[in-house]
Order: sequence, then C-alpha cells, then structure tokens
Amino acid sequence: MRPPPGRSAPAADRPPAETPRVASRLVAVLRVGVVGGGQLARMMIPPAIELGIVIRVLAEDEGMAAQIAATQVGDYRDLDTVLAFAETVDVVTFDHEHVPQTVLRELVARGVAVHPGPDALQYAQDKIRMREGLTALGVPVPDWAAVTDAAGLQAFLDDHGGAAVVKTARGGYDGKGVRVVRSASDVEDWFAALDEDGRGGALLVEELVSFRRELAQLVARRPSGETTLWPVVETVQQDGVCAEVFAPAPGAAERLAEMAARIGLQIAEGLGVTGVLAVELFETDDDRILVNELAMRPHNSGHWSIDGSTTSQFEQHLRAVLDLPLGATGVREPWAVMINVLGGPETATLDERLPLALADQPEAKVHLYGKSPRPGRKIGHVTVTGDDLDDVTYRARAAAAFFRD
Repeated sequence: MRPPPGRSAPAADRPPAETPRVASRLVAVLRVGVVGGGQLARMMIPPAIELGIVIRVLAEDEGMAAQIAATQVGDYRDLDTVLAFAETVDVVTFDHEHVPQTVLRELVARGVAVHPGPDALQYAQDKIRMREGLTALGVPVPDWAAVTDAAGLQAFLDDHGGAAVVKTARGGYDGKGVRVVRSASDVEDWFAALDEDGRGGALLVEELVSFRRELAQLVARRPSGETTLWPVVETVQQDGVCAEVFAPAPGAAERLAEMAARIGLQIAEGLGVTGVLAVELFETDDDRILVNELAMRPHNSGHWSIDGSTTSQFEQHLRAVLDLPLGATGVREPWAVMINVLGGPETATLDERLPLALADQPEAKVHLYGKSPRPGRKIGHVTVTGDDLDDVTYRARAAAAFFRD
C-alpha cells in the first residue's frame, strides 16, 4: 500500500538507495627521467611543475636536484640501475653526457625513449668523433687532426706555426682537458695515459684560432622534426669557465646571426639531435664563424633564457624530449645579461649575502644552485634584463658581486 500523499514510506518498505556515482578520471601524467642530479636537472624542475610534468632524477649522490625533486641514487654506468630507472618514466634525458654508449643503446633496444639518442650523443661524448661528424656535414671547424703520439703532434705543430690546442677526446669541460701547446712534450702525460686502459686512443689537436669573441647558438629540436632557435649570444670565459653571457650578442650583424642560426640548424638536423643543442662558436679575426664545441642538453650559455626569453631552454628541453609543440623563443626585453657566480664568498655564507644582493639590485633575478662555495665552482647565476645594455650589465655584475669576496 502506498503511503498517503505527503507522507513517506516506513524505512523497511523503502527501496534501497542508489549508491552515489562519484566522477572519476584517470589523469595521465608525463614523466621525464633525468640522468644526473646537477644544476641543469634542478633547473628543469620549475618548468616541469608549471607543465604538470613529473621529474625523476637518477644521481650518483644526494646532490643539487635531490634538494627539490624525487631522486634515486645510483650509478649511471650500471645497465641494470639505468634500466630499472627507465621503467618508471616515459622518456630518459640527461643532465650530462657521460652515460656509456653500451647503456644508451641497450635502452633503445628495449624500447625506451632516449633523447638525445645515442647516435647523436656520441658526437658530444667524444671530441674526435664530433670533429669527424661536423667535417662530414661541411660545418666550418678549426683545422684539426687526431694524433696518437708525439711525432704526429709535432708534425701538426710544424704545419701550424708552432702552436696548437690539444684536447682529450673524452671527459673535458669548463677548461679541463684543454692545453695550448708549443711542443709535443707539453702533453707527454696525456700520451702516456692513452694506453693505460689497454684500449689505445688519440688526442685531438686543433689550430690555435685567433678570435674576436666567443658566441653560442642554442637550438631545440623535437623527434618529429620541429626546431626553434634563440638569438645568438656572446659568451665571456674566465679561466676556461663561462663567466658572462650577453643576449643577444652585441653588434651581431644580420649576416652573423643568420650564419650562426644556419650552422645550429644544420648540426641539429644533420646529427639527429633531440632536445636542446648548444653550439659554441668562434667569431674569428678574419671574419669566419667556426664551431668550437657541442653540448646536447641545456647549457650555461642559455641560462639567461629563464628570465629573458618567452620560453626558457629548460622548458623547451622538456617539451622537445616529450615531442610536445615547442614554445616561442623571442626576447622579453632588448637585452639580457647573465653573470655566473663563481667560487662564492669566503667571509660569509650565501644566505647572509642574499638579502644584500636583493636589496641593492631588486631587478636582478638570482639563481643559486644549492652548492657549497669552492674556488672556481659555479654556484649560481644572476640575470638582469632591460633596454640599455650598459645599465643592464652594470646591475647584473653588481648583484653577482655580493656573492663574492
């Protein structure tokens, strides 16, 4: 019997209530695995957060990136360790270029997305192979040779005015593994070391280039082929370490900018680079543009882009390795100047110096890497942007000076 109008049925007579439907959605999260836990991995994290990307890091120790990101401590040279790490992410990329080719190629063989891949990365891992690859592409490089003994080096010196630059094929960076030589005896120790592991090897010798300044061209390329470029920049070195970057390169004529862009694109496409590529260049006294070095990852010459470009090199690298559409690379203001903080203070801590720098130069963007100060060590950088190059340079240098004695 139905209850009278306006009255409800007794509880025992009511039909069971429907279980409320809870809306559920599976949220697909893109996961990028970064091998290496240094400042480059650390600086990928803020744009990853903005894009909703999960960053996971494989590092040798609890370093800079571990301070703010989930980090697995392990040996990047151990295949099983890297394979296990790769299983937790959608794509593997790098904070450095030191992962062995055997590991990289096994990852690819097992279907892991690796960007840049081993076929490209080999040219950043071995300077002799880099010179071979660039020469095959027809890219302008200094005159060079691979030498295995003192006689070969002396012959090169005799043909090049008695002076040259010698580089170890692997492992050198920030001025390490590079010597200006005038005699084969200047690198006797390096020749002696070539056969220590029983595999032999060679040193790279290059002409001693007379140049006006050093430049850098950054390119981003995604696996499907889309590319973007930032403006060519000028870099200033101090004891082999990048100290200052001016973006765009002051006084860069349209012809020079076009040459740098063409070279950058030719290398990225010709070597099949995916992610960010940095091409370090010499502008020579006789008006040539020569390629000095390559880096297939975000690079010190592009740190200015965090504050000075529509899309930073770190965001662009994430987009590229995930094969997402690339961002615009225009400048936000006419000039950006980045000053590296090298060494750090000896008479105070960084947190004691920070408020002084921020108060004195409120327009400066300060980036500290969580490193302890040490002579010559990159512990951070400062960037200032604006429409007057002299003023921007002064402010950037003034802000960075607070972190040095």
